[in-house]
Amino acid sequence: MTALFNFTSLLLVILLLICTCTYLHQLFPAILDRNKTGITGIFWKCARIGERLSPYMSLCCGIMAISIFFGM
Repeated sequence: MTALFNFTSLLLVILLLICTCTYLHQLFPAILDRNKTGITGIFWKCARIGERLSPYMSLCCGIMAISIFFGM
């Protein structure tokens, strides 16, 4: 089953996208800052979400890890 049809997998993909974009923005800020509009602007927006909501994102990642580990 693909991640589009399974809600848990979709949440996992979104969490991983936000965390990856935030990490890449920390390392190479110029790459994401020059692409704020268009289809590549999604990555800049994900990085912004990860930066501003980092405590909540880490909590969500922890909850997702526990739910995957225990198979809920």
